[in-house]
Amino acid sequence: MADSPTAAASLRSPDAEVYAALHADAVATLSRWEPTGPAAADARDRTVALLAAGPVAMSRAHRAGHVTASALVLDATGSRVLLCLHGKFRRWVQLGGHCEPTDRTLAAAALREAGEESGIAGLRIDPVPIDVDIHQVSCQGGSLHHDVRFAVLAPPGAVERVSEESEALGWFPPDRLPQPLAGGTARLVAPALATLRRAPLRPVP
Repeated sequence: MADSPTAAASLRSPDAEVYAALHADAVATLSRWEPTGPAAADARDRTVALLAAGPVAMSRAHRAGHVTASALVLDATGSRVLLCLHGKFRRWVQLGGHCEPTDRTLAAAALREAGEESGIAGLRIDPVPIDVDIHQVSCQGGSLHHDVRFAVLAPPGAVERVSEESEALGWFPPDRLPQPLAGGTARLVAPALATLRRAPLRPVP
C-alpha cells in the first residue's frame, strides 16, 4: 500500500529525525497510561491518533496540533502548588510549554520547562502522567496543544524566580487556587497529590 500524503510528509520532515526518540517515548507513555478521568481518556485517545503523523507531531511547526508537556509543582510538604501568571493570556496556570529536540522523554520536557520557568533546581518528577488536555492556541496562526501533564516535587526551602514568560509566580494551597485560573489546571491537584502519596518522585525521568 502506498504511503499516505501525511505519512510521506512526516518522513521528509527534518523533525522526523530530531524528534524520533521523543516521539517514541510519547507513544509508549500514552499507550500504557491509565487515564485519570473521562476527559483525560478522550484527550489521550486523540493525542495517540495525532502521534500517528510521526515525529513531526512533537514539533510546534505541526499546525494540525502538537504535543506539549507541563508540570504541577508541589512544595516539599505537598501542602502548596506553584502556579505562574502567564504573560500572554493573563491567567494562572501550571508550568510547561513546547517540547524541544534535546528532550528525550515527555517527563524530561516537563521537568525542563518546570525548572526554566520556576528557577528552582533539584526538582523531581514522576514519569507517569497525571492528565492530558487539548486546547486551542495561537501557534502557527492557530493550532492545538495536546498537553501531557506530570506531578513535580520541589526540594525543601525552594525559592522561585520569575522567568520572561511569566508575570508572577505564587504558591497556593490546593483548595484556594488563584483567579483567573486556566481551564484544566484545578483538576491536576488531586492526581498530583495522589502521586506524591503513592511513591517518591524522581530527580531524572
